[in-house]
Amino acid sequence: MNPIGIASIPSPSAAAGLPAALAAQGGGVVADYSQETWWLTLIKAVFIMVFLILSVILAIWAERRVLARMQTRPGPNVNGPLGLPQLIADAAKLIMKEDFWLKGAESLIYILGPVIAAFSAFMIYAVIPFGPQVSMFGHSTPLQLTDFPVSVLYVLAITGFGVYGIILGGWSTHSTYPLFGSVRSAAQVISYELSMSLSILTVFLASGTMSTSGIVGAQERLWWCVAMIPSFLIYVVSMVGEVNRLPFDLPEAEGELVAGHMVEYSSMKFAWYYLGEYINMFNVSAVCTTLFLGGWRSFILGSFWDGANSGWWPMLWFIIKVWCVMFFMIWTRGTLVRIRYDHFMKFGWKFLIPVALVWFVLVAIVQGYRAFSDGSTQGLLLVLAAIFLVAMVILLVLPADEEEEAAAVVESDEAEAGAAGAASITVPGEELDAFAGGFPVPPLPGQKLPPSPRARCAAQAAAPVRDAASDVSLAGLTQTATTAATDSDVTAQEGTDD
Repeated sequence: MNPIGIASIPSPSAAAGLPAALAAQGGGVVADYSQETWWLTLIKAVFIMVFLILSVILAIWAERRVLARMQTRPGPNVNGPLGLPQLIADAAKLIMKEDFWLKGAESLIYILGPVIAAFSAFMIYAVIPFGPQVSMFGHSTPLQLTDFPVSVLYVLAITGFGVYGIILGGWSTHSTYPLFGSVRSAAQVISYELSMSLSILTVFLASGTMSTSGIVGAQERLWWCVAMIPSFLIYVVSMVGEVNRLPFDLPEAEGELVAGHMVEYSSMKFAWYYLGEYINMFNVSAVCTTLFLGGWRSFILGSFWDGANSGWWPMLWFIIKVWCVMFFMIWTRGTLVRIRYDHFMKFGWKFLIPVALVWFVLVAIVQGYRAFSDGSTQGLLLVLAAIFLVAMVILLVLPADEEEEAAAVVESDEAEAGAAGAASITVPGEELDAFAGGFPVPPLPGQKLPPSPRARCAAQAAAPVRDAASDVSLAGLTQTATTAATDSDVTAQEGTDD
């Protein structure tokens, strides 16, 4: 007897006609919310918030321990068992630190920035399915807060909305480094959101639905990470750039921008940004699990265990998959170095987006072929994915075209010659006011900056010192030469006497 009245019922895959009927009625939505009540929705919402907060705490501890292991050091191991209470101390430190406010900041936007970044991060898990239909307190309900026919578009919209918190937070401080970090973050999100969206759209085409529960149901026989491995690889690379993790953490590059958009924040405002960053890591991991790794479905256990994909067990498989993706991001931080900004943008615009677009067109052609045939296209997708991967590897391995390299050399030589010629052009009397537009700008060819007053004062102050030093040096040289001549005369006289 179950004391709390929670029991499991067969999963949708166990009933042959249930997924198809629900998909026909709800635009591909497999989850059944016909018995949903307001208090069940409240329980799910509270569970998601608690799950994310506890997961962030464990992720910070796991990241410290894993990185320490990679770097041959112990990591946090002093406070309590395995250093777990260290996280409580860190949280208390953030809460009790001084919460300063910038005098010239935009007060409302200054506080709204971290709030938007954090609360938008909590919204992704609303459409993530943790498991199939279960019976909870006598009500049949899916292990998912909500689902609708355009859940994938909802995920893309929320991921793009979170960057507004970073941009507004960096701009509202009226400080240089936060502004640079927020601008970099905007450029990064725009660049890698496109490739991520194209990879997700291929899953939508192959599944025939944008419902997350419907996409999980479409992976009953074969996960999309196998049938559409190019989309999976594009998404994995894009998700690392989306959450600003190494090697793509350019908005927070410590050596260049100190801490990016978070420089002027402290105490809980900084903690909101920090919490949102780690929750976004779990968001992209959950989306990756749902779209490409079969969602809550087990890997091999379902072939010989009928209950592996029913009841509450699928929640365990889902959490394990999410943590595997999280470990991948931690592993990349410990093994890869930060790439240069221009290389990062070039990789996104000149490689990822074209490759994702070509693969999207190929998948669309395959799905169009399925409309005129009665068979499944999974085998055709596998063959097409293998050919596509081989072509991409060949393009990456082959050296650059010699004509392009020669053109680049000629272009650089012409640029250097032009710069040298422009440097030789002088316009008498034309001086550039570097601060005319409010920001300092370098001089253009033919312009020259006026002499700096501070440089003139420094030169005048250093002139007497240089003159005195030169006089002393000249006197020393004269005395040395006289002494040497006298010594040579004495030596010659002694030789004559002998």
